[in-house]
Amino acid sequence: MNRLILKYAYPLTFAILAVLAWVVYRRFSAGGSVLITFAVVAAIAWGLGTFLFIYFWPRIVLRAYMRAILVQGLDEGPIPVNTLYTQPQALFADPFASLPPRSSKLLSYGTNRDTLYTFGVLDLSKGPQVLHVPDMAGRYYSVQFTDPSDGTDFAYVGKRTTGTQAGNHLIIGPGWQGAVPQGMKQISSPNNSVLVIGRVLVESDSDLPTAYGLAKQIQLTPLSH
Repeated sequence: MNRLILKYAYPLTFAILAVLAWVVYRRFSAGGSVLITFAVVAAIAWGLGTFLFIYFWPRIVLRAYMRAILVQGLDEGPIPVNTLYTQPQALFADPFASLPPRSSKLLSYGTNRDTLYTFGVLDLSKGPQVLHVPDMAGRYYSVQFTDPSDGTDFAYVGKRTTGTQAGNHLIIGPGWQGAVPQGMKQISSPNNSVLVIGRVLVESDSDLPTAYGLAKQIQLTPLSH
């Protein structure tokens, strides 16, 4: 839903403003009345409310994601900034069952039961982070990077975008001027705060230990190290 709101935010806002302009025009061209005045006020309130919903709803949801990760955490408690945590749930189990009901509902939005999930929140204000991914040997996986200020998924690392070979990716914040180390691929974030969601496919019950072992190897380290 967030992606649809963000995708059609401008057309929706334009449509609402067009309706509002038409109502105002009709109000004054007809000479006015109490009923029409009420309709104009209602249209203004509706237009402003819809605009605020379009602008703020994706941000509110993403902030709830981040709060659930940093404050409430998963099985082992809160997850520190610039740290990734993979939940070792059994195949088809709910990976968010241990969370409080509200956080569980938020984080389980759009998840698949045959996938191990990795979560983390980045703070790039003190310098870049290096994301290491292991050799997945053809297995499906992805690491999604989301800007919480507008809900945009600005980069992906994974089978469909970068392949399944082992690699290191340098995640930099706005304004960083350093050199990218040889052999690393650069990911430029528009915001110093980044929400990270990783996924690794689990093919069967017997495959769970292997998948979990690979997911645990998706790690973050500061560039300074």
